[in-house]
Amino acid sequence: MPYQPIVATLGFVHDLERDRVLLIHRGSRPGDAHAGKVNGLGGKLEPGESIVEGMRREIREESGLEVVRMEFRGSVNWPGFGPGGEDWLGFLFRITAWTGEPLARTDEGELAWHPLSRLLGQELPMWDGDRHFVPLVFDGDPLPFHGVMPYRDGHPVSWTCDRA
Repeated sequence: MPYQPIVATLGFVHDLERDRVLLIHRGSRPGDAHAGKVNGLGGKLEPGESIVEGMRREIREESGLEVVRMEFRGSVNWPGFGPGGEDWLGFLFRITAWTGEPLARTDEGELAWHPLSRLLGQELPMWDGDRHFVPLVFDGDPLPFHGVMPYRDGHPVSWTCDRA
């Protein structure tokens, strides 16, 4: 069977001056598998769209911000992540410059700034698996990371990661 993942982006808007991150607290859409969790911004790529275009579009749609500068930080392959066992492949970015002011709320949830230390200290309600790769988005290593995190029944079963 060919590998045909859902391709997506995930971005973390990082206010370097105040060392805080814009996160969405999900829970507005009925049946949202992410309900109750905080996460970066992102979503599925559209046909004919590059990873960068998709990330810019998702940030615009979910926050109202226009990306000026972003850094590709890595990728994660999530076999079995979807509610029906779908495979996902995500490209992760750190957004460090933008224009505009973030929306307070979208169709997907409420947006709020959180201290980076709380995100990295794992004090926020996140997916269990995010605790493995989110620190790599902010660690300053110039090499991107590439991880594999299989899911079963809504939970990660392992994590492997390389830098290249």
